[in-house]
Amino acid sequence: MLLLVRNKPLVAASIGFFEVIVYICALGYVVNNLHNDPVNIVFYALGFATGNIVGSKIEERMAIGYATVQVITLCRPLELAEELRQMDFGVTVIEGIGREGVHPILHIILPRKRVPELVNKVDCWDAKAFITVLETKATQGGFGVARHCRQGK
Repeated sequence: MLLLVRNKPLVAASIGFFEVIVYICALGYVVNNLHNDPVNIVFYALGFATGNIVGSKIEERMAIGYATVQVITLCRPLELAEELRQMDFGVTVIEGIGREGVHPILHIILPRKRVPELVNKVDCWDAKAFITVLETKATQGGFGVARHCRQGK
């Protein structure tokens, strides 16, 4: 399912094919042996839950795709933006208006694998910074991409 969301339908379909085979075999075993040992239901449920946890951890480690991070800090935000750029992060500074006035918002789109590095840097800079991390479905162009304008546009 995750790979389908990440625009990898062939890989998702292949994995899903084998997943369904395992699912049907395991469920068939449990149903066929229900009268012999009802505890099989508990073991099946535990296996299913464990599979979800393991799958979640694997996905977390693979960190496929991109994330959008927004940072609001009152501690020299423009200097932080420059330091993040020195670390090869593409940072856009947007002006936000909050309850207590205007605050710069640092807007960063980055590979998910680099999110912990970014969050650690911001946390060291300002432990009270407000950080949001959002899943980014798709990107086009942007930081680090060669710019070419189309003729006639």
